[in-house]
Amino acid sequence: MKRRSFLKGAGLAAAAGTVAAPAIAQSSPEIRWRLTSSFPKSLDTIFGTAQTFAKYMAEATDNKFQIQVFAPGEIVGGLQALDAVQNGTVECAHTPTYYYLGKEPALAIGTGLPFGLNARQQHAWWHFAGGKELINESLAKFNVTSLVCGNSGAQMGGFFRKEINTVDDLKGLKFRIGGLGGMVLAKLGVVPQQIAPGDVYPALERGTLDAAEFVGPYDDEKLGFLKVAKYYYAPGWWEGGAMLHLVINQQKWDELPKHYQAIMAQASEAANNWMLAKYDAVNGQALRRMIGGGAELRTFSPAIMDASLKAANELYAELSAKSPDFKKAYESMVAYRADVLPWWQLNEYAFDTFMIRTRGKS
Repeated sequence: MKRRSFLKGAGLAAAAGTVAAPAIAQSSPEIRWRLTSSFPKSLDTIFGTAQTFAKYMAEATDNKFQIQVFAPGEIVGGLQALDAVQNGTVECAHTPTYYYLGKEPALAIGTGLPFGLNARQQHAWWHFAGGKELINESLAKFNVTSLVCGNSGAQMGGFFRKEINTVDDLKGLKFRIGGLGGMVLAKLGVVPQQIAPGDVYPALERGTLDAAEFVGPYDDEKLGFLKVAKYYYAPGWWEGGAMLHLVINQQKWDELPKHYQAIMAQASEAANNWMLAKYDAVNGQALRRMIGGGAELRTFSPAIMDASLKAANELYAELSAKSPDFKKAYESMVAYRADVLPWWQLNEYAFDTFMIRTRGKS
């Protein structure tokens, strides 16, 4: 009797297994997506963030969810990434949302405002102070949603062919700079140029550009700017912590099983952390190499910083009057900034400045 009961139970278990296996397979379908990046393959950290994200997705799904990463020009140009996702040419893209402020000014705040937040503050605003909901509300108009997927940290102010000492020195300056930073500087007489990274070096070399900024020492070294412009300025006040996003076609996102959506959210967060940590690890070394190669470090004068801040605040008032989405996101960011900066000054800033002042002491 015991043997017959055991065999009967074993048979039921086997039958249950034959039913469950197809159900599991159906809930974890094989999916193939294409991702277009806004950054060239030569920039292994910022382009590599999309590759890292794709790797995490494959590993977490036993290779069932494969994402092929394309560089600018292989499907669409770097500045057309959002359009390609919107119209379904690709399922997703890795890009800064500020490239598309012409569609909706609020999208600039998704990447970060001039004189806005640093990397950690931007990430906290996104997750805990309404940033995610506000920016995705704006992106929804373009049939797109997004996940945070990278941050550069505070960027450099770029390479200049001549020294910039006064606000008057900015007048007529042809500067490769995009987004709201370019709009701020235009108020001070700069002629902003939004040029893809791969085209910047020849423009500087020919003199059709007077200056160019991209990210920071590691990428600027790879792009070769030092060969044609020796004055290297800090800080990049227009990008105190530039956040990148994985922008996803809304229909394709909605079609995913819920656990694939969860995996994608975690993979993008992991890629975000990878990118920021990588830049923190390599920028200092690259800066030392460029100084050894002849780069002359400069900081923007207090007069230039003050004039730029004034111009930025004027611009934000103008954009708030034109765009309700910008006004909501801007007021949210400003409120968060006002809340967090006193704590930052008391603790984080105090610790950092002490360590900088005493570095090398035993």
